Amino acid sequence: MWIWHKPLVWYELGNKVSTTLNQQVMKTLFTFAMASALSFSALTANANEDLKDLSAVNTNYKKINVTLKEGVGNAKISILNQEGKSLNQKRVHVKDESIVVPYNMQNLPAGEYQIKIVTDEEEVIYSVNTTDSPIPVEDLPLMAYGKVVDENTVSLAVVGLTEPGVEVKVYSSESGKVIHEETIDQAEGFRKDFSFKGMNSEDVYLEVKDTLGRTRTIFF
Repeated sequence: MWIWHKPLVWYELGNKVSTTLNQQVMKTLFTFAMASALSFSALTANANEDLKDLSAVNTNYKKINVTLKEGVGNAKISILNQEGKSLNQKRVHVKDESIVVPYNMQNLPAGEYQIKIVTDEEEVIYSVNTTDSPIPVEDLPLMAYGKVVDENTVSLAVVGLTEPGVEVKVYSSESGKVIHEETIDQAEGFRKDFSFKGMNSEDVYLEVKDTLGRTRTIFF
């Protein structure tokens, strides 16, 4: 009767305390694990952001410039096509000064490419599009056209000028001499008729020259 059951009471209390402590320990461990995971994710995100902040890729038609800033260290630059195939790899070391690594894609088709930059800890991929450079205006033919209006009149039309100033010379088909010349200062383009008394339209031809040095000879 007297106190044989009391140790049992203490045992049950001790068991309750032990369970509570276990729950607190588990909760602490879970909190620590979550904090560690979040810290690791934050470090990874910061690492990726750091490499992106320390690098840049610019394109100009079929030329690509990869800029790596001071602090990158050892890095490998890879050029990948749309299928992910490596077209070129280059290892560089960036120490105290930023560097620019140029690539000329002139012999490759225009389109989308990926620039992959890898260091010992980080990796970043840029997507770029290369395009064909336009033909320089001076390499394009002069767009000048002529037609017969009547037996004594011809018409000249010039379009696509980059700046005003077109020299027009009218030649005699028989003698090859200049019978008329003038400069027309009209921006972008113009149309003008030329009439000649006593001469047939088919007896003349025109030579046209713009400020870029492009010429065209027009026969009727």
